[in-house]
Amino acid sequence: MVLVFCILLVSYLLGSFPSGFLLAKSLKGIDLRYVGSGSTGATNVLRNVGRWPALFVFIIDVLKGFIAVKIASFMLSDNIFQVLAGLFAIAGHIWSIWLKGKGGKAVATGLGMFIALSWKVGLASFGTFLTVISLTKIVSLSSITAAILLPIYMLIYIGTINHSFTFFSFIVAIIVIWKHRSNLNRIFKGEEPKI
Repeated sequence: MVLVFCILLVSYLLGSFPSGFLLAKSLKGIDLRYVGSGSTGATNVLRNVGRWPALFVFIIDVLKGFIAVKIASFMLSDNIFQVLAGLFAIAGHIWSIWLKGKGGKAVATGLGMFIALSWKVGLASFGTFLTVISLTKIVSLSSITAAILLPIYMLIYIGTINHSFTFFSFIVAIIVIWKHRSNLNRIFKGEEPKI
């Protein structure tokens, strides 16, 4: 039980690492929590800091979810703990302890989690994201579409809904969509900015 607690704590702290916030502060002297969308993720970095810093933040945020799952899989054999580690990394990214509960929208961290759980599902979701963004130039719509299709991809890959990976993919999808609820409102109004 102590081992499980330690793994989940490490996963949360990994997710909490505020890569976007730190990069924006160091490069531009701005606090992303009060600029643009208020998110500390790669999209807000792209809009307010630049392309290459955003790519760097994206990679770091993906690694947070990926490493959390891999630590859990190395230490514990049960699939449920791998998923929980990924969820704790996502929670850390959304509600960072270092930023007083502020953070990003967990798309990149969720991607890292699912690449670690199933690289096929992770890459299918990322492919969906890239396809939608190439057609619409709207990051939030691409993220939402990938989140909606994520459980479907996992269900196809696993072959049953009665599996921890499939079940928790629904939870991650709901979290991502919920975090984008203001974006959805702007999309419906035709006011969501494009890249």
